Amino acid sequence: MTHADHFQDKSVVEHLRHARTKGALASAEVHGAEMSGLLSAGADACRDSAIALLILWGILLQLPLSLSLNFSILFFFSIGWFFWKTGRSALLGWSRLERLHRLIEEEKREIEHHRQQERLELTELYRAKGFSGKLLEEVIDVLMADDNRLLRVMLEEELGLTLQAFEHPLKQAYGAAIGSLIAVVPCLLAFYFFPTYGLAPIALCLMTVSSAFHAKQNRNQILPTLIWNFALGLFVFGVITCLSKWTQ
Repeated sequence: MTHADHFQDKSVVEHLRHARTKGALASAEVHGAEMSGLLSAGADACRDSAIALLILWGILLQLPLSLSLNFSILFFFSIGWFFWKTGRSALLGWSRLERLHRLIEEEKREIEHHRQQERLELTELYRAKGFSGKLLEEVIDVLMADDNRLLRVMLEEELGLTLQAFEHPLKQAYGAAIGSLIAVVPCLLAFYFFPTYGLAPIALCLMTVSSAFHAKQNRNQILPTLIWNFALGLFVFGVITCLSKWTQ
């Protein structure tokens, strides 16, 4: 295969830019990339669980059902929701790992069969870091001498992947399970003891706290995040409540 075929008629710099985009997609987290998968899954599950129970509670308020039946509906919905969020988080984690494994296999094949092209890529990468002349050639020779080291360098330098950031899917599922419980248990207790008004403030509080935690861990602005999440939660709750009344 020629250089042009390998780089798909792109320059080395354009090829590296395309590779970095692939790496970013492979490492992308549904919950965010800065915080760990366990924490992001937990915060996401807590927020989503709170808003889901708030919506369901708003619908139940409009129905002529007994308090005990309403509690039973919320309780069984919470059980199903807990398993869904936990399992879904694990599946997303596995999907992310599969994308990583595909990129690793692709890079291994390139190293095995297109070493000259890999050398060109590596040279361009380290030239951009400030290496030049004989020192650049020596660095490239050292890296090219060990395939395992070369693979790691290409994954991190070319694709922009940080292998330590990929957590086990079961660890992320554990975070989602804890986050769901943190939301579900207080909301159910609030409804049980104060069925008329107890669930709403607890759910909104949990949404606020989990959103603030998520924003802080990802180094985002906390106040705009809180405002948007709180406003969106109230909007969705209002829409569902109005539609429930309208359809009666």
